[in-house]
Amino acid sequence: QVQLVESGGGLVQAGGSLRLSCAASGVISSMNTMGWYRQTPGKERELVAGLTSGGSTNYADSVKGRFTISRGSTKNTVYLQMNSLKPEDTAVYYCYLDRSYYSRSWGQGTQVTVSS
Repeated sequence: QVQLVESGGGLVQAGGSLRLSCAASGVISSMNTMGWYRQTPGKERELVAGLTSGGSTNYADSVKGRFTISRGSTKNTVYLQMNSLKPEDTAVYYCYLDRSYYSRSWGQGTQVTVSS
């Protein structure tokens, strides 16, 4: 059983920064694919950033150059550094962890609100 707990969301002004954290417990591997999705009401979840076990990263075009995903030193934590935030970044951000192609765990989500 995998549990993911996100933190770091909040309310910021446009141009500001936030750092989201996702702590995983109950994982069977120290290096799983992890990342972040985001969702606004009535919209599909959008992949924001992913980090593979091999260290490769991928980002949505809308956040490239502004967001950075990284793995913590314990390897059970991932971060999402969000800089130059825009109002359109407002969403609930969800952390995920993939144990396999068919086994994905989700965090509870953390709200990010960017005011203009």
